[in-house]
Amino acid sequence: MAEAYENKLTQSQIEELAIHCENAELEAYEITKITDDFPQMTYKDAFDIQWEIRRRKEERGHKIVGMKMGLTSWAKMAQMGVEQPCYGFLADYFSVPEGGEIKHDELIHPKIEAELAFVLKDELKGPGVHIGDVLRATDFVMPAVEVIDSRYKDFKFDLKSVIADNSSSSRFVTGGNMADIADIDLKNIGVVMEINGEVVQTGAGAAVLGHPAASVAMLANMMGERGESLPAGSFIMIGAITAAVQVNKGDAFTVRYQGLGTIGGKFV
Repeated sequence: MAEAYENKLTQSQIEELAIHCENAELEAYEITKITDDFPQMTYKDAFDIQWEIRRRKEERGHKIVGMKMGLTSWAKMAQMGVEQPCYGFLADYFSVPEGGEIKHDELIHPKIEAELAFVLKDELKGPGVHIGDVLRATDFVMPAVEVIDSRYKDFKFDLKSVIADNSSSSRFVTGGNMADIADIDLKNIGVVMEINGEVVQTGAGAAVLGHPAASVAMLANMMGERGESLPAGSFIMIGAITAAVQVNKGDAFTVRYQGLGTIGGKFV
């Protein structure tokens, strides 16, 4: 992975691709995966594009309110044909109140995933962060639903392209109950996802890299590669406990979490 730490794109190409990917998100239109046109791009290029999108949003006055991990189940990695998880950021306007409405027309081909969110009381800084460090640094956990919406045509991409597209981040809902991690069996916590009253997915916490806290540890270590940390107070979504399910305009969803209540919303 030595090439992962080098740039093969110029700074102006990185800035142009950030504008290209972000405009597709903001205006809800499909693009072809960017590695088709830039096959030489590296993982560092891909993350540099994502961080440039983040910089552009902050420059326009948006706040970054959290981080998310993506492709954190072995099944999901196999399904999407990628070899490792990735991360993205959550901007303020991605947040939808519990029970709220999500505007389908602002998105391209949204899917929902049942997740958990960790909120930190202490900073985590990689490298070398492990599950024990995460558990010690966690203030509480709470349920969350992520709405993913790849900007790539037909939801088809490779790992570098999806990283550059902020790991398909678009909207998220959080709520339910917060709980001390000592009171939750994170590996075995069960979730049930319903759309329009019909059960469409079930899962357990261990679907996420064997243990939900492993996802947060991996994020801290990946951030550490850029000299970044996860500060106290960070909100981190760990990746999908269930498979992603496509939603249509008019669909209402509810996700039930063992011991953590329910969260839901509607696409309008």
